Amino acid sequence: MNVLLIGGGGREHAMAWKIAQSSLLDELYVSPGNPGTVRHGRNVALDLNDHKKLRAFLLEKRIQIVVVGPEAPLVDGLHDRISEDPQLAGVTVIGPKKSGARLEGSKDFAKEFMFRHNIPTAAHRSFGKGELKAAIEHIERSPAPYVIKADGLASGKGVVITSDKKEAASVLKDMLEGGRFGAAGERVVIEQFLKGIEVSTFLITDGESFKMLPPAKDYKRIGVGDTGPNTGGMGAVSPVPFADKDFMQKVHDRVAAPTIRGLKKDGIPYSGFLFMGLMNVNGEPYVIEYNVRLGDPETQAILPRLRSDLLDLFEGIASGTLSERHVDVDDRTAVTIVLANAGYPENFATGNPVIGLELVREAYVFQSGTAQKDDRLVTSGGRVLSVTSFGKDLEQAILAAQRSAALIEFEGKYLRSDIGFDLVKQPSTRSAPPVAR
Repeated sequence: MNVLLIGGGGREHAMAWKIAQSSLLDELYVSPGNPGTVRHGRNVALDLNDHKKLRAFLLEKRIQIVVVGPEAPLVDGLHDRISEDPQLAGVTVIGPKKSGARLEGSKDFAKEFMFRHNIPTAAHRSFGKGELKAAIEHIERSPAPYVIKADGLASGKGVVITSDKKEAASVLKDMLEGGRFGAAGERVVIEQFLKGIEVSTFLITDGESFKMLPPAKDYKRIGVGDTGPNTGGMGAVSPVPFADKDFMQKVHDRVAAPTIRGLKKDGIPYSGFLFMGLMNVNGEPYVIEYNVRLGDPETQAILPRLRSDLLDLFEGIASGTLSERHVDVDDRTAVTIVLANAGYPENFATGNPVIGLELVREAYVFQSGTAQKDDRLVTSGGRVLSVTSFGKDLEQAILAAQRSAALIEFEGKYLRSDIGFDLVKQPSTRSAPPVAR
Protein backbone atom coordinates (compact mmCIF):
# COMPACT_ATOMS: atom_id res chain seq x y z
CA MET A 1 0.00 0.00 0.00
CA ASN A 2 1.41 3.42 -0.98
CA VAL A 3 0.70 6.34 1.33
CA LEU A 4 1.10 10.12 1.09
CA LEU A 5 1.34 11.94 4.44
CA ILE A 6 0.75 15.71 4.38
CA GLY A 7 2.65 17.87 6.87
CA GLY A 8 6.11 18.57 8.22
CA GLY A 9 5.93 18.93 12.01
CA GLY A 10 6.52 16.74 15.02
CA ARG A 11 3.03 15.28 14.68
CA GLU A 12 3.77 14.17 11.13
CA HIS A 13 7.18 12.77 12.10
CA ALA A 14 5.44 10.63 14.74
CA MET A 15 2.80 9.56 12.21
CA ALA A 16 5.47 8.68 9.62
CA TRP A 17 7.35 6.66 12.26
CA LYS A 18 4.18 4.76 13.16
CA ILE A 19 2.98 4.18 9.58
CA ALA A 20 6.42 2.89 8.58
CA GLN A 21 6.08 0.05 11.11
CA SER A 22 3.13 -1.43 9.20
CA SER A 23 3.54 -4.64 7.23
CA LEU A 24 0.86 -3.26 4.89
CA LEU A 25 3.11 -0.40 3.74
CA ASP A 26 4.93 -0.45 0.43
CA GLU A 27 5.99 3.19 -0.01
CA LEU A 28 5.52 6.25 2.24
CA TYR A 29 5.82 9.77 0.86
CA VAL A 30 5.77 12.83 3.13
CA SER A 31 5.08 16.38 1.92
CA PRO A 32 6.92 18.49 2.80
CA GLY A 33 8.28 16.35 5.64
CA ASN A 34 11.37 17.23 7.67
CA PRO A 35 14.86 15.78 8.26
CA GLY A 36 13.35 13.25 10.67
CA THR A 37 10.71 11.87 8.32
CA VAL A 38 13.32 10.85 5.71
CA ARG A 39 14.19 7.93 7.99
CA HIS A 40 10.71 6.51 7.43
CA GLY A 41 9.72 7.58 3.92
CA ARG A 42 10.55 9.90 1.04
CA ASN A 43 10.10 13.64 1.42
CA VAL A 44 8.47 15.31 -1.59
CA ALA A 45 7.61 18.91 -2.41
CA LEU A 46 3.98 19.24 -3.50
CA ASP A 47 1.79 22.28 -4.06
CA LEU A 48 -1.56 21.19 -2.63
CA ASN A 49 -3.29 24.01 -4.49
CA ASP A 50 -2.05 22.77 -7.87
CA HIS A 51 -4.55 19.96 -8.32
CA LYS A 52 -3.28 18.92 -11.73
CA LYS A 53 0.23 18.27 -10.41
CA LEU A 54 -1.13 16.66 -7.24
CA ARG A 55 -3.29 14.33 -9.33
CA ALA A 56 -0.30 13.42 -11.50
CA PHE A 57 1.75 12.58 -8.40
CA LEU A 58 -0.99 10.46 -6.84
CA LEU A 59 -1.46 8.52 -10.06
CA GLU A 60 2.25 8.11 -10.82
CA LYS A 61 3.06 6.84 -7.32
CA ARG A 62 -0.13 4.78 -7.12
CA ILE A 63 -1.11 6.38 -3.85
CA GLN A 64 -4.01 4.61 -2.15
CA ILE A 65 -4.21 6.60 1.09
CA VAL A 66 -3.62 10.32 1.71
CA VAL A 67 -3.20 11.17 5.40
CA VAL A 68 -3.67 14.87 6.17
CA GLY A 69 -1.79 15.93 9.31
CA PRO A 70 -2.63 19.66 9.75
CA GLU A 71 -6.07 21.26 9.69
CA ALA A 72 -5.60 24.00 7.09
CA PRO A 73 -5.68 21.77 3.98
CA LEU A 74 -8.85 20.09 5.26
CA VAL A 75 -10.60 23.39 5.97
CA ASP A 76 -9.48 24.47 2.49
CA GLY A 77 -11.19 21.45 0.90
CA LEU A 78 -8.30 19.16 -0.05
CA HIS A 79 -10.40 16.05 0.61
CA ASP A 80 -13.21 17.41 -1.59
CA ARG A 81 -10.87 18.11 -4.50
CA ILE A 82 -9.46 14.59 -4.40
CA SER A 83 -12.80 12.80 -3.95
CA GLU A 84 -14.47 14.81 -6.73
CA ASP A 85 -11.79 13.83 -9.26
CA PRO A 86 -12.95 10.69 -11.12
CA GLN A 87 -9.35 9.77 -11.91
CA LEU A 88 -8.65 9.50 -8.18
CA ALA A 89 -11.59 7.27 -7.30
CA GLY A 90 -9.30 4.74 -5.64
CA VAL A 91 -7.71 7.23 -3.24
CA THR A 92 -8.88 7.35 0.39
CA VAL A 93 -8.31 10.57 2.33
CA ILE A 94 -7.79 10.35 6.08
CA GLY A 95 -9.34 13.64 7.19
CA PRO A 96 -12.81 15.12 6.70
CA LYS A 97 -14.25 16.99 3.76
CA LYS A 98 -14.72 20.74 3.99
CA SER A 99 -18.20 20.40 5.54
CA GLY A 100 -16.83 18.31 8.40
CA ALA A 101 -13.69 20.42 8.77
CA ARG A 102 -15.95 23.32 9.78
CA LEU A 103 -15.97 21.75 13.24
CA GLU A 104 -12.51 23.27 13.59
CA GLY A 105 -12.70 25.98 10.96
CA SER A 106 -15.63 27.77 12.64
CA LYS A 107 -16.13 27.85 16.41
CA ASP A 108 -19.62 29.25 15.89
CA PHE A 109 -20.52 26.28 13.67
CA ALA A 110 -19.05 23.86 16.23
CA LYS A 111 -20.97 25.41 19.12
CA GLU A 112 -24.25 25.30 17.23
CA PHE A 113 -23.55 21.67 16.29
CA MET A 114 -22.96 20.79 19.95
CA PHE A 115 -26.13 22.49 21.14
CA ARG A 116 -28.14 20.89 18.33
CA HIS A 117 -27.01 17.42 19.36
CA ASN A 118 -27.02 17.87 23.15
CA ILE A 119 -23.26 17.59 23.55
CA PRO A 120 -22.12 19.21 26.82
CA THR A 121 -20.34 22.51 26.28
CA ALA A 122 -20.26 26.03 27.69
CA ALA A 123 -23.09 28.46 26.87
CA HIS A 124 -22.17 30.99 24.18
CA ARG A 125 -23.21 33.90 21.99
CA SER A 126 -21.73 34.78 18.60
CA PHE A 127 -21.29 38.23 17.05
CA GLY A 128 -20.15 39.31 13.59
CA LYS A 129 -18.81 42.48 11.99
CA GLY A 130 -21.17 45.37 12.67
CA GLU A 131 -22.31 43.84 15.98
CA LEU A 132 -19.63 45.30 18.24
CA LYS A 133 -22.15 47.25 20.33
CA ALA A 134 -24.27 44.15 20.93
CA ALA A 135 -21.16 42.13 21.85
CA ILE A 136 -20.06 44.72 24.41
CA GLU A 137 -23.57 44.87 25.86
CA HIS A 138 -23.44 41.08 26.24
CA ILE A 139 -20.19 41.42 28.19
CA GLU A 140 -21.80 44.04 30.42
CA ARG A 141 -24.60 41.62 31.31
CA SER A 142 -22.35 38.57 31.82
CA PRO A 143 -20.32 37.49 34.86
CA ALA A 144 -16.53 37.53 34.67
CA PRO A 145 -14.22 35.98 33.54
CA TYR A 146 -14.94 36.52 29.84
CA VAL A 147 -13.85 33.97 27.23
CA ILE A 148 -13.56 35.54 23.78
CA LYS A 149 -12.66 33.40 20.75
CA ALA A 150 -11.99 34.26 17.13
CA ASP A 151 -14.38 32.17 15.06
CA GLY A 152 -11.86 30.94 12.48
CA LEU A 153 -8.41 29.37 12.45
CA ALA A 154 -5.92 31.51 14.36
CA SER A 155 -3.02 29.09 14.94
CA GLY A 156 -4.07 28.47 18.53
CA LYS A 157 -3.79 32.14 19.43
CA GLY A 158 -7.39 33.25 18.93
CA VAL A 159 -8.57 32.89 22.54
CA VAL A 160 -8.54 35.68 25.13
CA ILE A 161 -9.65 35.26 28.75
CA THR A 162 -10.01 38.31 30.95
CA SER A 163 -11.93 39.47 34.02
CA ASP A 164 -11.64 43.12 33.00
CA LYS A 165 -14.67 44.45 31.12
CA LYS A 166 -12.64 47.26 29.54
CA GLU A 167 -10.06 44.80 28.26
CA ALA A 168 -12.83 42.53 26.96
CA ALA A 169 -14.39 45.45 25.09
CA SER A 170 -10.99 46.37 23.65
CA VAL A 171 -10.39 42.79 22.48
CA LEU A 172 -13.80 42.70 20.81
CA LYS A 173 -13.10 45.99 19.04
CA ASP A 174 -9.69 44.74 17.89
CA MET A 175 -11.24 41.59 16.43
CA LEU A 176 -14.46 42.91 14.92
CA GLU A 177 -13.18 46.28 13.72
CA GLY A 178 -9.40 46.28 14.02
CA GLY A 179 -8.56 43.24 11.93
CA ARG A 180 -6.92 41.28 14.75
CA PHE A 181 -6.55 37.67 13.54
CA GLY A 182 -7.68 38.81 10.07
CA ALA A 183 -10.64 36.96 8.59
CA ALA A 184 -10.58 34.51 11.52
CA GLY A 185 -11.62 37.31 13.87
CA GLU A 186 -14.41 38.80 11.76
CA ARG A 187 -16.80 36.76 13.87
CA VAL A 188 -16.33 36.10 17.59
CA VAL A 189 -17.72 33.64 20.09
CA ILE A 190 -18.15 34.74 23.70
CA GLU A 191 -18.35 31.71 25.98
CA GLN A 192 -19.33 30.94 29.52
CA PHE A 193 -16.21 30.45 31.65
CA LEU A 194 -15.60 26.88 32.80
CA LYS A 195 -13.33 26.05 35.70
CA GLY A 196 -11.65 22.68 35.63
CA ILE A 197 -8.70 20.91 34.04
CA GLU A 198 -8.20 20.26 30.34
CA VAL A 199 -7.71 16.92 28.62
CA SER A 200 -7.26 16.06 24.96
CA THR A 201 -9.28 13.08 23.75
CA PHE A 202 -9.19 11.48 20.32
CA LEU A 203 -11.09 9.10 18.10
CA ILE A 204 -10.75 7.70 14.60
CA THR A 205 -13.85 7.12 12.48
CA ASP A 206 -15.02 5.94 9.07
CA GLY A 207 -18.22 7.96 9.48
CA GLU A 208 -20.22 4.99 10.74
CA SER A 209 -18.26 3.50 13.61
CA PHE A 210 -15.42 4.91 15.65
CA LYS A 211 -12.58 3.81 17.90
CA MET A 212 -11.30 5.78 20.87
CA LEU A 213 -7.56 6.48 21.00
CA PRO A 214 -5.52 7.18 24.16
CA PRO A 215 -6.17 10.55 25.83
CA ALA A 216 -3.43 13.03 26.70
CA LYS A 217 -2.85 16.24 28.58
CA ASP A 218 -0.81 18.91 26.87
CA TYR A 219 0.89 22.02 28.24
CA LYS A 220 0.22 25.18 26.23
CA ARG A 221 1.89 27.92 28.26
CA ILE A 222 5.54 28.71 27.62
CA GLY A 223 6.53 29.05 31.28
CA VAL A 224 6.93 26.71 34.22
CA GLY A 225 3.75 26.52 36.28
CA ASP A 226 1.58 27.33 33.25
CA THR A 227 2.73 30.93 33.00
CA GLY A 228 3.33 33.22 30.04
CA PRO A 229 1.80 33.20 26.56
CA ASN A 230 0.22 30.23 24.83
CA THR A 231 2.32 28.16 22.45
CA GLY A 232 1.62 25.30 20.10
CA GLY A 233 2.35 23.00 23.04
CA MET A 234 5.40 22.44 25.26
CA GLY A 235 4.78 18.85 26.28
CA ALA A 236 2.23 16.10 26.83
CA VAL A 237 1.43 13.17 29.09
CA SER A 238 -0.53 9.98 28.29
CA PRO A 239 -2.42 8.38 29.97
CA VAL A 240 -3.95 11.08 32.16
CA PRO A 241 -4.58 10.20 35.82
CA PHE A 242 -7.76 12.29 36.12
CA ALA A 243 -9.16 10.87 32.86
CA ASP A 244 -9.86 7.50 34.43
CA LYS A 245 -12.08 4.69 33.13
CA ASP A 246 -15.31 6.25 34.46
CA PHE A 247 -14.52 9.66 33.00
CA MET A 248 -13.57 8.22 29.61
CA GLN A 249 -16.81 6.22 29.55
CA LYS A 250 -18.65 9.53 29.96
CA VAL A 251 -16.58 10.96 27.11
CA HIS A 252 -17.53 8.00 24.92
CA ASP A 253 -21.24 8.12 25.77
CA ARG A 254 -21.84 11.88 26.06
CA VAL A 255 -19.36 13.35 23.57
CA ALA A 256 -17.88 10.89 21.06
CA ALA A 257 -20.95 8.82 20.20
CA PRO A 258 -23.34 11.84 19.96
CA THR A 259 -20.81 13.64 17.76
CA ILE A 260 -20.59 10.80 15.23
CA ARG A 261 -24.39 10.36 15.31
CA GLY A 262 -24.84 14.11 14.88
CA LEU A 263 -22.57 14.23 11.85
CA LYS A 264 -24.55 11.40 10.22
CA LYS A 265 -27.86 13.05 11.09
CA ASP A 266 -26.72 16.35 9.60
CA GLY A 267 -25.54 14.61 6.43
CA ILE A 268 -21.90 15.56 7.01
CA PRO A 269 -19.49 12.86 5.78
CA TYR A 270 -16.57 12.44 8.14
CA SER A 271 -13.58 10.12 8.04
CA GLY A 272 -10.32 10.39 9.90
CA PHE A 273 -9.33 11.70 13.31
CA LEU A 274 -11.37 13.86 15.64
CA PHE A 275 -9.74 15.71 18.53
CA MET A 276 -12.18 16.55 21.32
CA GLY A 277 -10.65 19.16 23.60
CA LEU A 278 -12.44 18.81 26.92
CA MET A 279 -12.68 20.49 30.28
CA ASN A 280 -13.04 18.12 33.20
CA VAL A 281 -15.39 20.01 35.54
CA ASN A 282 -15.77 18.05 38.77
CA GLY A 283 -15.57 14.77 36.87
CA GLU A 284 -17.92 15.81 34.06
CA PRO A 285 -16.70 16.34 30.45
CA TYR A 286 -17.50 19.58 28.60
CA VAL A 287 -16.28 20.21 25.06
CA ILE A 288 -14.07 23.27 24.68
CA GLU A 289 -13.31 22.72 21.02
CA TYR A 290 -13.14 20.23 18.19
CA ASN A 291 -10.06 19.76 16.04
CA VAL A 292 -10.32 17.70 12.87
CA ARG A 293 -6.87 16.13 13.19
CA LEU A 294 -4.52 14.85 15.85
CA GLY A 295 -2.87 17.31 18.22
CA ASP A 296 0.75 18.34 18.48
CA PRO A 297 2.52 17.42 20.79
CA GLU A 298 -0.16 14.94 21.98
CA THR A 299 0.47 12.75 18.92
CA GLN A 300 4.07 12.30 20.01
CA ALA A 301 2.79 10.89 23.31
CA ILE A 302 -0.16 8.77 22.16
CA LEU A 303 1.20 7.08 19.02
CA PRO A 304 4.11 5.43 20.86
CA ARG A 305 1.46 3.92 23.17
CA LEU A 306 -0.59 2.59 20.24
CA ARG A 307 0.31 -1.06 19.73
CA SER A 308 -2.15 -1.47 16.86
CA ASP A 309 -1.14 -1.08 13.23
CA LEU A 310 -2.09 2.50 12.30
CA LEU A 311 -2.20 1.71 8.60
CA ASP A 312 -4.57 -1.17 9.35
CA LEU A 313 -6.94 1.35 10.95
CA PHE A 314 -6.65 3.53 7.84
CA GLU A 315 -7.44 0.51 5.68
CA GLY A 316 -10.50 -0.01 7.86
CA ILE A 317 -11.63 3.50 6.93
CA ALA A 318 -10.94 2.83 3.24
CA SER A 319 -13.01 -0.35 3.27
CA GLY A 320 -15.69 0.80 5.71
CA THR A 321 -14.70 -1.95 8.14
CA LEU A 322 -13.21 0.09 10.97
CA SER A 323 -15.66 -1.55 13.40
CA GLU A 324 -13.81 -4.84 12.86
CA ARG A 325 -10.39 -3.40 13.72
CA HIS A 326 -8.85 -3.36 17.18
CA VAL A 327 -7.11 -0.62 19.13
CA ASP A 328 -4.51 -2.02 21.52
CA VAL A 329 -2.76 0.39 23.87
CA ASP A 330 0.43 0.09 25.93
CA ASP A 331 -0.35 0.47 29.64
CA ARG A 332 2.87 2.33 30.33
CA THR A 333 3.02 6.11 30.70
CA ALA A 334 4.51 8.27 27.94
CA VAL A 335 5.84 11.76 28.65
CA THR A 336 6.76 14.17 25.84
CA ILE A 337 8.98 17.21 26.43
CA VAL A 338 9.29 19.79 23.67
CA LEU A 339 12.67 21.42 23.09
CA ALA A 340 12.04 24.93 21.81
CA ASN A 341 14.07 27.94 20.79
CA ALA A 342 14.58 30.67 23.37
CA GLY A 343 12.17 33.50 22.54
CA TYR A 344 9.45 31.20 21.20
CA PRO A 345 6.51 31.82 20.63
CA GLU A 346 7.66 35.28 19.53
CA ASN A 347 11.14 36.06 18.20
CA PHE A 348 13.84 33.41 18.10
CA ALA A 349 17.05 32.59 16.26
CA THR A 350 17.44 29.72 13.79
CA GLY A 351 20.29 27.99 11.99
CA ASN A 352 22.06 26.68 15.10
CA PRO A 353 23.48 23.14 15.03
CA VAL A 354 21.60 20.43 16.91
CA ILE A 355 23.92 17.93 18.60
CA GLY A 356 23.52 14.89 20.81
CA LEU A 357 20.69 13.03 19.07
CA GLU A 358 22.89 9.96 18.70
CA LEU A 359 23.30 9.84 22.49
CA VAL A 360 19.59 9.30 23.13
CA ARG A 361 18.87 5.67 23.96
CA GLU A 362 15.68 5.65 26.08
CA ALA A 363 13.43 8.02 24.14
CA TYR A 364 11.88 8.67 20.75
CA VAL A 365 12.93 12.01 19.28
CA PHE A 366 10.51 13.56 16.80
CA GLN A 367 11.69 16.51 14.70
CA SER A 368 9.66 19.62 13.86
CA GLY A 369 11.64 22.87 13.61
CA THR A 370 14.74 21.39 12.00
CA ALA A 371 16.53 21.63 8.67
CA GLN A 372 19.46 19.86 7.04
CA LYS A 373 22.35 22.18 6.21
CA ASP A 374 25.09 20.30 4.40
CA ASP A 375 25.79 17.41 6.76
CA ARG A 376 24.49 19.16 9.88
CA LEU A 377 21.07 19.27 11.50
CA VAL A 378 20.16 22.86 12.44
CA THR A 379 17.24 24.62 14.07
CA SER A 380 14.63 26.15 11.75
CA GLY A 381 11.55 26.82 13.90
CA GLY A 382 10.18 27.67 17.31
CA ARG A 383 9.52 24.14 18.49
CA VAL A 384 12.56 22.13 17.41
CA LEU A 385 12.18 18.60 18.81
CA SER A 386 9.84 16.45 20.89
CA VAL A 387 11.40 13.90 23.25
CA THR A 388 9.10 11.02 24.33
CA SER A 389 9.97 8.46 26.97
CA PHE A 390 8.13 5.57 28.60
CA GLY A 391 7.95 4.67 32.27
CA LYS A 392 6.05 2.11 34.31
CA ASP A 393 4.54 5.10 36.10
CA LEU A 394 4.41 8.86 35.60
CA GLU A 395 7.43 9.67 37.76
CA GLN A 396 9.67 7.25 35.89
CA ALA A 397 8.48 8.51 32.51
CA ILE A 398 9.15 12.13 33.52
CA LEU A 399 12.69 11.32 34.69
CA ALA A 400 13.44 9.30 31.54
CA ALA A 401 12.24 12.11 29.28
CA GLN A 402 14.25 14.68 31.23
CA ARG A 403 17.42 12.57 31.04
CA SER A 404 17.09 12.21 27.29
CA ALA A 405 16.22 15.88 26.76
CA ALA A 406 19.38 16.84 28.66
CA LEU A 407 21.55 14.95 26.14
CA ILE A 408 20.46 17.15 23.22
CA GLU A 409 21.95 20.61 22.81
CA PHE A 410 21.53 23.61 20.55
CA GLU A 411 22.10 27.30 21.18
CA GLY A 412 19.03 28.80 22.86
CA LYS A 413 17.53 25.45 23.89
CA TYR A 414 14.53 25.95 26.13
CA LEU A 415 12.20 23.43 27.74
CA ARG A 416 9.64 23.33 30.50
CA SER A 417 11.13 21.45 33.43
CA ASP A 418 7.75 20.76 35.03
CA ILE A 419 5.95 18.70 32.36
CA GLY A 420 3.81 16.11 34.16
CA PHE A 421 4.60 17.32 37.69
CA ASP A 422 1.07 18.60 38.27
CA LEU A 423 -0.31 15.11 37.66
CA VAL A 424 1.92 13.21 40.07
CA LYS A 425 -0.20 11.67 42.81
CA GLN A 426 -3.44 12.77 41.15
CA PRO A 427 -5.22 9.41 40.94
CA SER A 428 -8.83 10.41 40.29
CA THR A 429 -11.02 12.77 38.32
CA ARG A 430 -11.99 14.74 41.39
CA SER A 431 -8.56 15.33 42.87
CA ALA A 432 -6.99 17.10 39.88
CA PRO A 433 -5.86 20.70 40.43
CA PRO A 434 -8.05 23.34 38.80
CA VAL A 435 -6.83 25.04 35.66
CA ALA A 436 -9.08 27.76 34.30
CA ARG A 437 -9.86 28.39 30.67
